[in-house]
Amino acid sequence: MTDTLPDNPDTALLDAALQMVEIWNRLSADKQALLLKRFGTQENALAALVTTQLLAPTQA
Repeated sequence: MTDTLPDNPDTALLDAALQMVEIWNRLSADKQALLLKRFGTQENALAALVTTQLLAPTQA
């Protein structure tokens, strides 16, 4: 990705999704297994992570 993308909701969603994939890859196998058990699929777990990130209050 480049830094020249427009700042719009689609870009924000894509950036959040890419961040969550990076976070998923850093999770231990145990934590991934817990998320998979709770959400059923990796896609659902990632969607939950992205939603949580997008709805989280901004840290100052």
